[in-house]
Amino acid sequence: MDRRRIELIEPGLPVAPVEHDTKLLDDAAAAALVARVRASVVRAASASLDGLAAALPGTIESMSLRSWPLDFPDDIAVQRRVPYDSRADSVMYRQVLADLAHDRGWAVHLYDAKDVEGQAARVLGARAGEVLHGPRAELGAPWGKDHRIALAATIIAR
Repeated sequence: MDRRRIELIEPGLPVAPVEHDTKLLDDAAAAALVARVRASVVRAASASLDGLAAALPGTIESMSLRSWPLDFPDDIAVQRRVPYDSRADSVMYRQVLADLAHDRGWAVHLYDAKDVEGQAARVLGARAGEVLHGPRAELGAPWGKDHRIALAATIIAR
């Protein structure tokens, strides 16, 4: 198991442009800001994934990402409105990561965060508690719900 943080955006840019940083902008300026942020995410995440792949002893075969609605709008003007505004930024990051993974020949597994733990528990059977909750006792903090969900997603992807 490897726990590390990788950078997904270059310094100095807003990490959540749609939700927080386009409120006072017109649609054209908001779209331009989001385009700059997305380009930064492509560059930074690409470098981070390449660095991660180079640092690991084996090869990366796949990436698991929380799913997003396939009909999520591309239009920034629409994304700025409820109910899309609170999810647009995270969807952008996941879409970029999926594209970067595909570019590297990695499989991309999408999961539903609401039921991925249950799916993993069914796969693991009696070992589910030990496998999903054991790392917190062994590795210590931080090991919370997000880590457990990522582990569960990895289990069902295999």
